[in-house]
Amino acid sequence: MLPSTPPYTITWEKFPDHFVLPDDPVDHINEPILAAALTESLRLAGKLPETALTTTNYGICATLNGKFVVKAPDWAYIPHITVDLLEVNRCYTPRLQGEIPALVLEFFSEIEGEEYSIKETYPPGKLFYYEQILQVPSYGIFDITTGTLELYRLGENKRYKLESANEEGRFWIPEMQLFLGVWQGKLDNWPGYWLRWWDEEGNLLLWGTELLEQERQRAERLADQLRAGGIDPEE
Repeated sequence: MLPSTPPYTITWEKFPDHFVLPDDPVDHINEPILAAALTESLRLAGKLPETALTTTNYGICATLNGKFVVKAPDWAYIPHITVDLLEVNRCYTPRLQGEIPALVLEFFSEIEGEEYSIKETYPPGKLFYYEQILQVPSYGIFDITTGTLELYRLGENKRYKLESANEEGRFWIPEMQLFLGVWQGKLDNWPGYWLRWWDEEGNLLLWGTELLEQERQRAERLADQLRAGGIDPEE
């Protein structure tokens, strides 16, 4: 149980150039593709405003009792930044440089329990940092091997509560006005489980390769209709 008065002071300070950032390894070969695909479908669907920022293994920092804390989630969505992107080339400081991330995702690592750590002492655990320091509204933990997605929402008591998925197995992210869920299939010749977006009407936000295939099929149907009407589409 967290104490009623936190034994720490949080400040939002510019990240120093001399600070050495952690160089965490990628645990699964699909992780970089998964993270890139999450951003790609948002951008292609026009769901990524110019002032928004998505990050992949990129530091999000705060100052805790005078000490810098940096966590680099596997993927995060920041709705609005208030500075030039060149100012956040190494690390992003919420409140100082823009808004708190609306969604943070961690892909389940080989370090057992790291994503669930509520360690309060310096350096704090990931869950404690996202919940109590940053107060990120939605925190997801995705097991890329089994396709299991857990989604935690910050409640009125400022504590995370495990959410239940809807009938389609998806989670509503109100800050983004989108559903997040698990999709099984192939991307760039890599089969597996992927995190995907659906809009409010249940339409899947497509990747670039899917949009190209959609256009190819549309062109083929049009060509067939022209041929049926006695017109050679090649002429």
